[in-house]
Amino acid sequence: MSTNPYAAPTTHVADIPEVVADGNFIAEGRSRPAGNGWGWIKSARALTKPRSWLWMGVFIVYALIAMGLSIIPIVGPLALYFIMPVLFGGIMLTCDKARQGNEIAFGDVFAGFSAHFAKLAGIGLASLLMYLVIFAVIAAIFGTASALVLSGMEDPQASDPAVAIGIVIAALVMLGLSLPVYMAVWFSFALVTINNFTVVKALKTSFVGCLKNIVPFLIYGLMMFLFSILATIPLMLGWLILGPVLFASLYTGYRDIFYED
Repeated sequence: MSTNPYAAPTTHVADIPEVVADGNFIAEGRSRPAGNGWGWIKSARALTKPRSWLWMGVFIVYALIAMGLSIIPIVGPLALYFIMPVLFGGIMLTCDKARQGNEIAFGDVFAGFSAHFAKLAGIGLASLLMYLVIFAVIAAIFGTASALVLSGMEDPQASDPAVAIGIVIAALVMLGLSLPVYMAVWFSFALVTINNFTVVKALKTSFVGCLKNIVPFLIYGLMMFLFSILATIPLMLGWLILGPVLFASLYTGYRDIFYED
């Protein structure tokens, strides 16, 4: 049977989740009540529950990617800085699609590789540069050895109590310095993929949005900490539920802070 060489190809290509702007977008974000921190978790569970098996599969695949790259010396951890933002961009697009009542598929969570890839990778580059500055500060204050230990590139000298105490203090300082980085990155994936922000604008807006909601984030962090303990107890099986909720809570918090429905 003859075929038409000019006919359009019939191979199916998965569609990128369509982003439809709905609700009143608040460019700088808004302050929310303290209890909304718990509300982000509840909303995330409600968003993922209808397709629990799909979201469990997503969490497992993401965890395997993260663990697989982390065991590759030097190159693997560096690659994580660029790959994970792209993956989380896909999560934000998928959550937005699900919230609008559209059917989602497993392939949707990888849409970041075909939509806003450069900007999502740019978020990874920005966070890497910020952490390099933090490690430089730690090295300047506590010494290069402490910075290498905290980066995982050197084993701690547990036999020396003075070194151990210094590393603990350095770790606390590093945690404090890392908080602004977390704040800048937290909502940046959604702001890039859904609102088409530039990297710098997304990081700045995410930081401001988090800064306006310190108290809700304290409630959110406390609840997630308690749930993480419970999820870890039964052979870490609880993470099959909590992991997807954690992913989706980045989106539900973003919707609550940056949108008036």
